[in-house]
Amino acid sequence: MNTNLQTPIDYLKGVGPNRADLLRKELGIHTYQDLINLFPNRYIDRTQYYKINQLQRNNADVQVIGRVTSFKEIAQKRGKRLVATFQDDTGVMELVWFRGQKWIRDSIKPNTTYVIFGKTNWFNGTFSMPHPEMELLEEHEKNLRSAMQPIYPSTEKLSNKGITNRVISKIMQNLFLETKGRFLETLSENLLSELKLLSKSEALFNVHFPKNQELLSRAQFRLKFEELFYIQLQLILKNLIHKSKIKGFPFEKVGDYFNTFFKEHLPFELTNAQKRVLKEIRADLGSNAQMNRLLQGDVGSGKTIVALMSMLIALDNGFQACLMAPTEILSVQHYNGLLEFCNKLNISIKLLTGSSNTSERKEIHENLENGNLQILIGTHALLEDKVKFKNLGLAIIDEQHRFGVEQRSKLWRKGPEASSDNERATTPTPPHILVMTATPIPRTLAMSVYGDLDISVIDELPPGRQSIKTVHRYDKNRLRVFQFIRDEIKKGRQVYVVYPLIQESEKMDYKDLMDGYESISRDFPMPEYQISIVHGKMKPADKDYEMQRFAKGETQIMVATTVIEVGVNVPNASVMVIESAERFGLSQLHQLRGRVGRGAEQSYCILMTSHKLSNDSKLRLETMTRTSDGFEIAEVDLKLRGPGDIMGTQQSGVLNLKIADIVKDKDILQSTRFYAKRILNSDPTLGLPEHKVLLHTYRQLSKYKNMWNYIS
Repeated sequence: MNTNLQTPIDYLKGVGPNRADLLRKELGIHTYQDLINLFPNRYIDRTQYYKINQLQRNNADVQVIGRVTSFKEIAQKRGKRLVATFQDDTGVMELVWFRGQKWIRDSIKPNTTYVIFGKTNWFNGTFSMPHPEMELLEEHEKNLRSAMQPIYPSTEKLSNKGITNRVISKIMQNLFLETKGRFLETLSENLLSELKLLSKSEALFNVHFPKNQELLSRAQFRLKFEELFYIQLQLILKNLIHKSKIKGFPFEKVGDYFNTFFKEHLPFELTNAQKRVLKEIRADLGSNAQMNRLLQGDVGSGKTIVALMSMLIALDNGFQACLMAPTEILSVQHYNGLLEFCNKLNISIKLLTGSSNTSERKEIHENLENGNLQILIGTHALLEDKVKFKNLGLAIIDEQHRFGVEQRSKLWRKGPEASSDNERATTPTPPHILVMTATPIPRTLAMSVYGDLDISVIDELPPGRQSIKTVHRYDKNRLRVFQFIRDEIKKGRQVYVVYPLIQESEKMDYKDLMDGYESISRDFPMPEYQISIVHGKMKPADKDYEMQRFAKGETQIMVATTVIEVGVNVPNASVMVIESAERFGLSQLHQLRGRVGRGAEQSYCILMTSHKLSNDSKLRLETMTRTSDGFEIAEVDLKLRGPGDIMGTQQSGVLNLKIADIVKDKDILQSTRFYAKRILNSDPTLGLPEHKVLLHTYRQLSKYKNMWNYIS
């Protein structure tokens, strides 16, 4: 191939410095390569030519062949509009321009045959076409043109500066002429023939200048496959390299701590899912590689017990363990939950958070370094440089999407120094890492975002847990809902009432919350009822005080904004009322619902909404009332919100996809993962002659940063 695709875009015919500057700023197009990867987002079928008497009143894009016979200018409120009479052998229509009249009038040749293209309007018995695209028929026939017209992504600024879709199509044609449409193949012969894929050159040509629908579909499939294939290749390679290069401590035995706990103190029979996950974790810990595992399980599926048992294996092998949670409330809850088990097993465990005082800290630091302290639970405070372990063997991170990459790498460096014979090599061996999340991640996302982590899923709830009854009620049913709450409180239960909190309109939200609080206070008067209130404007100490009152059962109703979303455990609370439920996202609704149903009693979630609901809101509410399966909910959420939102902004790098869409193309994604795994299993270094092209492409992608380095 004679043209280097890394050539700056400025050098392409028809671009020049000003246009190049705009393309860089607006669409991120720096090189020929970037331009080739600017894929159309839709196509207009231009195989059809209409006669004027065939036009329909449907506002569709059409093309007509005819000639301009006359012009007139018509005054209007602001300025004037230019109207041309356009005719063919079946009738007459009008072309209209609201700006650029002089230039248009000078450039159009009357009584010459043109092809016009645009949307038609029907007015006063005549069709008209505002601002048509016009091309002389002889030019139109000469162009490198496809039957389907591609419509490229654009911005307002580009259109205003005259870089229209037509200009971009023209530049794209120039690029194909300059490269003679020849592009290096990036997939191996085996893949091309086994999957009957178009070659790279054919695919690129047919995605930019498709001759028909079928070739377009084949071209898109080939390019989507390639894009997702290299992402999978990178993630799986990363995982393989990780396993072969990054040594972990082999935990060779399962000893007294684990066995005593299992036989004497396990509070309930483990579910099959918990047993399976423990087995996966034990296999990782016993191998020579560092464990890097993601543990997913819905609220209440028993992840904490799995975490504890994994820590016991570390202790049995003479190592320390730590568990890091994103908030103080959550870390206190983990600590309290594990404390009684540790006391029974005679294990030293401590809690370190931002509010630990100086003397506590000093004692923790000393006992960590001399090895007397075996398990440390805490918040970000664990990452401070002063916190040094004697031999940290396992680090567990809860709700990891709240921690950044740098924070995780700090944990890595807290492993003990691995001394070798010559005493020089003192690189710390990293602790095994187990990441836990109660936010179910749809399979598609898990494959593309956490593809380099091994994934374990706890997909069944412990026995005795009843599923939560979820109903949708409109505001007009409020009195019946209040009566239901009274009945539940009579049985000795407690109730949450949650209001949405949307940052932009804090004043309005605060007002909603206060109005709600007042109406509840009227319907549930003191002294018979006690109500707690918690919202974002309160001081942390006041929030904690109110939360504690509710947790101790001193108040029956907790009115709150979504601050209660993470980690409050009140087994006696059996009703969750979510006000203006249409203003919450699915994952938030699911998380909030998980706050009840923690005791043995039947629990309820009541979604209150107004009558005006968008289709998306209806789908969210219908999904919540139909299923409590977090993974199914996550899949619907992914379809509704798209991947970027679900991962949170810090991980949106994941979705720099040029043509594939991991929601719509999940079948292709699964297929690429299968082929990438198969190839790497037989040839982990891509050293075989038939994989030469894969290795070369992989290196090029890494070199030109078109490979998105996933967060891991």
